[in-house]
Amino acid sequence: MNATGPPAEAAESCQELAAGGHSRLIILHYNHSGRLAGRPGPEDGGLGVLRGLFVAVSCLVVLENLLVMLAIVTRMRSRRWVYYCLVNITLSDLLTGAAYLVNVLFSGAHTFRLVPAQWFLREGVLFAALAASTFSLLFTAGERFATMVRPVESGATKKGRVYGFIGLCWLLAGLLGLLPLLGWNCVCAFQRCSSLLPLYSKQYILFCVVIFALILATITALYGAIFRVVRANGQKAPRSPVRRKADRLLKTVLMILVAFVVCWGPLFCLLLADIFGSNVWAQEYLRGMDWILTLAVLNSAVNPLIYSFRSREVCRAVTGFLCCCCLRLGLRGPGDCLARAAEAHSEASTTDSSLRPRDSFRGSRSLSFRLREPLSSISSVRSV
Repeated sequence: MNATGPPAEAAESCQELAAGGHSRLIILHYNHSGRLAGRPGPEDGGLGVLRGLFVAVSCLVVLENLLVMLAIVTRMRSRRWVYYCLVNITLSDLLTGAAYLVNVLFSGAHTFRLVPAQWFLREGVLFAALAASTFSLLFTAGERFATMVRPVESGATKKGRVYGFIGLCWLLAGLLGLLPLLGWNCVCAFQRCSSLLPLYSKQYILFCVVIFALILATITALYGAIFRVVRANGQKAPRSPVRRKADRLLKTVLMILVAFVVCWGPLFCLLLADIFGSNVWAQEYLRGMDWILTLAVLNSAVNPLIYSFRSREVCRAVTGFLCCCCLRLGLRGPGDCLARAAEAHSEASTTDSSLRPRDSFRGSRSLSFRLREPLSSISSVRSV
């Protein structure tokens, strides 16, 4: 099969296949992009044992975020805006793992049995889930910044804005993922097609890369502004809890940003090389695409770990939930799981009751000693 370019009759055939929504359109585009090079044919899946590893990674992401979300919903009594941000982030990361699992299961030889609409849906859902995860991080940082600059705000206004931003987050993510299905693609326009995603237009991929890069820059700017405010208040009283909170915040922000850059950086570089490089160069790195995409998905597994270990309230919720599950199964862990569950439940109740007077900024104390810990650590508790 020719991998350098379709002849004129192939272009005419492509239009006919596109009009009928035939699965052979997928083969035609993959052949032109060079994705079939080195395979005996489209029937060769090309994943082998690696597919099991990718399935395991996606299951890890799903189970990890499901655990954290169930723990938050069942064990955290607080229902402030922090609660909804936590649920939104874990839900988007959970769907990222599920979308990646579907993507892996329907890849390989299954790819060439899909009609174009199914192919666009397979890739689009994964793009949408990844976008929802990054939008959730952006929304959380923005809401935390808004809370600091406008501490006195009615509950109804706050709740309405949180709901609105969560809805906007999912709307934009879904729209971004479905744009190729809605028409922004390169069907039968082979010169505009990506080598890594053969039915996606290079302009669309560049648009996505720019969007994600702007999200990262905005998150960095917001957390930088939050840190400067907390740091400035900490310098006024160097031995106060605010100073220790600023140091803790810096470590958490660095963990979030480093995890984002490490997980997403290689994918950004590969997509940019695909956009601006030649097809011959891109084909040399096609084998690494599966690993690079898996690394980006792993960011959805790293996020709940950061939130759980950097927030005492979430950590207690997860510990209490696991202990309750162990007790219902008749299992006991080190140090008597029953005692651990009771202690976690008691501490969570105490924390919740002690939060109520702290959540109000209408007291008479100075602002520098009333700042709650910014959500870069995803915590609504004063942690030191």
